[in-house]
Amino acid sequence: MHVMRSDAPVLGLPEDLTSEWLAGALGSGPIDAFRIESIGTGQMSESCRVSIDYVPGPDAGPPTVVLKTASADQNSRSAGVGLGVYDREVRFYRELAPRVGGPLAECHLAVIDPDQGSFTLLLEDVSPAVQGDQIAGCAVEQARLALCELAELHAPVFADPQLGATPWLNQENVLGQALMSQLLQAFLERYGDHVLAEHQEVCRRFVASLDGWVSDRRPPLGLVHGDYRLDNMLFGVQEAPRRFVVVDWQTVSWGPVMSDASYFLGGSLTLQDRRRHEQELVREYYDTLRAHGVRGFDWSDCWSGYRRQSFLGILMTVGPAVIVERTERGDEMFLTSLARYAQQVLDLDALDLLPPSGSGRPPAPRPDPGEEGRHPAGPEELWNESWYFDAISEDGRTGLYTRLGLYPNLGVCWLTALICGPERPTVAIVDFAAPLPDGAVLTIERPGLRAEHVCESALERFRVRIDAEGESHADPASLLCGDRGEPVSAGFDIVWETLGEPYAYRVATRYEIPCSVSGTVRIGQETIDLNGLGQRDHSWGTRDWWSAEWMWCAGHLDDGTRFHAVEFRIPGAPPIGLGYLQPPAGGVIELDSVRASEQVGADGLITSAQVGLGALMLDIEPAAFGPLRLEAPDGRISQFPRAMCLVSAEDGRTGAAWVEWNRNVSARRTSRGSGRVRA
Repeated sequence: MHVMRSDAPVLGLPEDLTSEWLAGALGSGPIDAFRIESIGTGQMSESCRVSIDYVPGPDAGPPTVVLKTASADQNSRSAGVGLGVYDREVRFYRELAPRVGGPLAECHLAVIDPDQGSFTLLLEDVSPAVQGDQIAGCAVEQARLALCELAELHAPVFADPQLGATPWLNQENVLGQALMSQLLQAFLERYGDHVLAEHQEVCRRFVASLDGWVSDRRPPLGLVHGDYRLDNMLFGVQEAPRRFVVVDWQTVSWGPVMSDASYFLGGSLTLQDRRRHEQELVREYYDTLRAHGVRGFDWSDCWSGYRRQSFLGILMTVGPAVIVERTERGDEMFLTSLARYAQQVLDLDALDLLPPSGSGRPPAPRPDPGEEGRHPAGPEELWNESWYFDAISEDGRTGLYTRLGLYPNLGVCWLTALICGPERPTVAIVDFAAPLPDGAVLTIERPGLRAEHVCESALERFRVRIDAEGESHADPASLLCGDRGEPVSAGFDIVWETLGEPYAYRVATRYEIPCSVSGTVRIGQETIDLNGLGQRDHSWGTRDWWSAEWMWCAGHLDDGTRFHAVEFRIPGAPPIGLGYLQPPAGGVIELDSVRASEQVGADGLITSAQVGLGALMLDIEPAAFGPLRLEAPDGRISQFPRAMCLVSAEDGRTGAAWVEWNRNVSARRTSRGSGRVRA
């Protein structure tokens, strides 16, 4: 009887493989040699075939196996950890595969090291087999086989209440309506000339009802592969040990039981074959479920569930088409798939099953109080944990911000604090090589610098005290070049008290809190009482300031409205925004769109800007600056022309905000002086 192992060390990458490790993982006799051949094209993982030569003896193992590890690319690896896909696949093979059986490769080993962002699977090599082709589609008999095998996977755990309450199978969908609205707009801007008008309308109507569709979890629920398509299927040929195997369980979840069947048929058959055989094939899936003991699920529920889940193909096509690296084959696959899925929706009259537009919007997520403290570091070089605070005085004459950024894998801490105002020089306290604080206490001390960050009441009150030797800059643009300023002693003792709703991001480990602020600021011999409004946030994860650009803002309007938004500008992808409005009466309105533009002066500072927060358009006028120059360990440069700004809305409301722009300028690196601040 085959026994899956879970006690071998985790491999970081395929090149870490050794004969001793492989023999131990397989429980085999000694291995004389092995050869590695890369297979698969996954973006978050590395897969290869390992051919093995054993030392002659009675304990030889399989001649070949498939080895799967986390991606060698740090960004992809971070995404895999953050989205939980590595953990889900390992758990599937450990906990569910032995129970469900069916068309699965035998798993010899499934181990994970969440702290290092690594996992290792050793799977049966089912070759010779032919991988399915999503663009070409498949024959009706192949579709019949895939659906009957799917029913064998589903039946053993159909409507299982324990799995329905298992956290790792029931995670929040990150492609919510707010994000998908922006992704659909970008998709149609890129591909619209090749998409039929009626198919575009299907997409728009679906996305307008997406939150309600996702929240509709009427029973029965069951196991969902999540990407049950031809590219993840192997059809056995000749003497293959298995006639059919489905792979890539990184998107496994618990949800509407007809999701996989509808997604598969909608994208795998030609239009003519699907129309001719669709109901017949779904009926065979249904009959196979019943043959394996499923009861309490009648045919009408099966067919209506199949129709309702036909929208999954649109969700799984539009989002990835915009986010992943663009290729010629990718374009062909996405356009082919969308045409098939949208026509499937129309043929099934599935639009009639959508919930009302705008329904089902989940409540704005709120951070857990326990998140205020430090988190275990990930393995990435640029893994960072950051606590950020800003403030603008009631009279608009003084503003400040400070960020404490821990880079444990670089062995340093970033401490930045900038004080500015319309009628004063910018004072900068900047140390990109401060010592890391010890333990949970966020205190930094070295000659010329002491900084204390104290959470006095979780999600309610945070105090920051800084006393340091800084530099005064009459021309704040000099900071973008790393120029040195005039020495000045400075600091502040400020309390941020929550004034509004703490808001947790859905797509990142980060939260934002609007605040009132009070305390004192000291510059040389001058002491300033500061009372006003501000923002604080806390984030943790990989932060590469030099690989993408963004605009971030947080502020208030004179009627009491609080706002926050960020627009991410990732190379090769459309801008994506998120944020909120918090009206004077309370509550949180999550934004479906964020649009930002800015005008940059010759000195690198922003002269004016515009930000659209859904329907609210704001004109941005910088009043004072707290810029920084950021240099990566490998020499890449970002300029960070942060500004304290006046804002005005089209409806006459006015207010103030801190706005930051991260601008990667490595290709046009310049310097106005010999001084340089190095991260």
